[in-house]
Amino acid sequence: MADKQISLPAKLINGGIAGLIGVTCVFPIDLAKTRLQNQQNGSRLYTSMSDCLIKTIRSEGYFGMYRGAAVNLTLVTPEKAIKLAANDFFRHHLSKDGNVSVIVTTPMEMLKIQLQDAGRIAAQRKLMPETVAPGTVETKSQTAMQLTRQLLREKGIAGLYKGLGATLLRDVPFSIIYFPLFANLNKMGNKGAEGPAPFYVSFISGCLAGSTAAVAVNPVDVIKTRLQSLNRGSSEDTYSGVTDCIRKIMRNEGPSAFLKGAYCRALVIAPLFGIAQVVYFLGVGEFILSFLPKKDK
Repeated sequence: MADKQISLPAKLINGGIAGLIGVTCVFPIDLAKTRLQNQQNGSRLYTSMSDCLIKTIRSEGYFGMYRGAAVNLTLVTPEKAIKLAANDFFRHHLSKDGNVSVIVTTPMEMLKIQLQDAGRIAAQRKLMPETVAPGTVETKSQTAMQLTRQLLREKGIAGLYKGLGATLLRDVPFSIIYFPLFANLNKMGNKGAEGPAPFYVSFISGCLAGSTAAVAVNPVDVIKTRLQSLNRGSSEDTYSGVTDCIRKIMRNEGPSAFLKGAYCRALVIAPLFGIAQVVYFLGVGEFILSFLPKKDK
């Protein structure tokens, strides 16, 4: 198989490039997902993804949609590189892939969520001041580095890994669903022909497998987002852990709350993994490495 001939450095490069391209394309939708998932009954500022994006542009400008993007772009490179490359090593033990990548994913998403949700809290202050809890910290102007220092000072290294359990509960099932589904769709699209599938087959297979896996694990993503959010409205619940979060969401918002942001997440993951698989199977990393001087044996 040609896939086996791709070196580990090339796989890491492929994953990193794919992550950078994909995140740049879909980050505004990811921001809308975070804000929609964090909304609780009594403090609904946004009615849909489009409403969230329109209000974000009006109140924060165009670049408000990319709040937290720097953190994501900086850390998504090693995260995606690890995830795609590790899949080749752990193809038959997919849970190990999740345990590797969450080391990078959890701190990245912890910081990203604070930056993304800061605009929602700021907008609530202006439009719905009664819903903002007294003493809520204004994070709109904070940078990722300031947030990191604050978390380390107040909660230590554990502060950056808040929601680690929920991240594992999301990423491990995602990998278990995504990789086998992608492999089968890619094989079907190739119609039994020898060699790698055409790039468009890999792209479509990545999109379909990614969106399916994303929607399947969305309930856990809602839980993770809620656990990792530090600032809340006065009428919004706080959670002590995964079980407490599930119980309070079921009691106060109903089971439909676990699907909040599901279509946003599908729209984020589908092109992200579609692009990832195209870059991966086109061998962009191998092409880049071909320009490096080869060592004499």
